[in-house]
Amino acid sequence: MADRPVALVTGANKGLGKETARQLLARGMTVVMGSRDAGRGIEAAGDLGADGAAVPVRLDVTDPAGVQAVAQRLRRDHGRLDVLVNNAGTVVDRLAAQTTADEMRRTYEVNVFGAVTVIHAMLPLLRAAAAPRIVNVSSTTASLGLTTGGTDFGGDADRRMAYTSSKTALNMLTVQYARAFAQDPGLSHIKINAATPGYTATDLTGHRGTRTVEEGARIIVDLAKAAGAGAGATGGFFNDQGRVPW
Repeated sequence: MADRPVALVTGANKGLGKETARQLLARGMTVVMGSRDAGRGIEAAGDLGADGAAVPVRLDVTDPAGVQAVAQRLRRDHGRLDVLVNNAGTVVDRLAAQTTADEMRRTYEVNVFGAVTVIHAMLPLLRAAAAPRIVNVSSTTASLGLTTGGTDFGGDADRRMAYTSSKTALNMLTVQYARAFAQDPGLSHIKINAATPGYTATDLTGHRGTRTVEEGARIIVDLAKAAGAGAGATGGFFNDQGRVPW
């Protein structure tokens, strides 16, 4: 399996992460499935089978030492990373007026700083790949344009200030990384985009979402494989219908 493209998916033991791993496996990739709980990660990888192409690793994106350990394992086992999917996320279900600064910090620690920690650790491995891709899993509710325009997102979007604002920050990270990569000859071959799966039925939404995980993961996988709505793009924000307003 040395010639198979290698992907790392964070938060891959359930929901969108697990489904993203399944779809990437179906497209011929070796998928390293990061999970904060090692046991659940092993179980999830076992569920997907894939003759050893699904590789569970313990990965807590808020633990820099643990992230570096995964990077070292990838360097030893593969020497490169073709796809990074920053999927790990957390949510606080509370109205803005009731949300505390501590709850905001905890959310940003995972959804924003965690993504930065993983990207920073994986950059040398991405640099070594021929056509690397980074996909940051965002949210339609992160769109300033849609939110200020009065869009009804469904669910509890008005109870998720910490989550939605963290995903808006993640979108800006996507833009800033894309610009930085473009200016660095050693990184200019890396494409990075933000993907929104839509209102998907996962634990994060209490399984009230109107889209299946299969539908939600589609744009993530398309961006990872440079296909579909975001083929060839970098520094963009996409759902499976095309670009989403910032």
